[in-house]
Amino acid sequence: MDFLNDIPKAFAYIGGHPDEFKGDLATHLRLSVFALLIAFAICFPLGVLASRSRFASLLALNTGGVLRAIPSVAILFVLYPYLGLGFKPTLVALTILACFPILTNTNAGFREIDPATREAAYGMGMTTLQVLGRIELPLAAPVVITGLRTAAVDVIATATLATFIGGGGLGDYIARGLALNDTTITLVGIIPVALLTLTAEVVLGATEAATRRATGRTA
Repeated sequence: MDFLNDIPKAFAYIGGHPDEFKGDLATHLRLSVFALLIAFAICFPLGVLASRSRFASLLALNTGGVLRAIPSVAILFVLYPYLGLGFKPTLVALTILACFPILTNTNAGFREIDPATREAAYGMGMTTLQVLGRIELPLAAPVVITGLRTAAVDVIATATLATFIGGGGLGDYIARGLALNDTTITLVGIIPVALLTLTAEVVLGATEAATRRATGRTA
């Protein structure tokens, strides 16, 4: 019951410190969005390439798997001597975290396309880029979006670790609340992170479902 009583107090704290909260929320969102954009820009083309080459697939997925296995906190501290404290090392760590699900699902989505579909498209006189953009991408989109959804949830939640190296964000409230044994301040960080992850899950889940209906692909 004390926990439930602290929730209104957390919202009252936010209302009493609007500028501070907006700044931390903005930092958290920048870290998350930039990490996802960079990871997608790198891993989507790599995933497409991996789907066409067994060697590239093994190399990319094994490398991604190794990086995925390294805890994000460890990556943060490994990067510290090179990038220092703050935004940059956190962004790199979150980008690495986002890469594996995007890479894996892009590879899987394009591999699942029936080769006969490609052959029919080429037979109609389409170029490689036209086949990729008009045929393959729409068919692979649901699986690719699933990977992006997984990455988004992981990144938004893990961005709270930025507080350990001065990266800011909503994790500052969680760390401060734990240090002071103050549940109210801890919830100021936890509640928005939970809402952000839920929003990403719902929005990207709905987008995935819509693309599945449009392409007639089942889960």
